[in-house]
This record gives sequence, structure tokens and C-alpha cells, in this order.
Amino acid sequence: MSNLFWLSDEQMARLRPFFPKSHGRPRVDDRRVLSGIIFINRNGLRWSDAPPECGPPK
Repeated sequence: MSNLFWLSDEQMARLRPFFPKSHGRPRVDDRRVLSGIIFINRNGLRWSDAPPECGPPK
């Protein structure tokens, strides 16, 4: 994956109010997760088939 992040800083700022708040457990990088979801949907893959840059398959 040559470009890990599919969303710009402006796009992430617009989406940030919709993310859940952290309650004790540290949150993962939201941009990384959303970029992984976009990559999976665009390429018709399962999460377990995604590159490791998208995060763990669980």
C-alpha cells in the first residue's frame, strides 16, 4: 500500500465528532482504521486479506 492514509486532515476533522469517546482503553488510530476499511471496500477483500498496514485482522 503505497499511500497508507486515504483521508486528508480536513476530511478527518469533519468526521471526528462522530467517533466514539475513549472509556479507559486507549483508542487505535482512527485514520488507519478508516483507511483500511476504504481499501477493503474498494478492492473487494476480506479484512484478513488486507495488507498489515491496515491493522490486525481481528
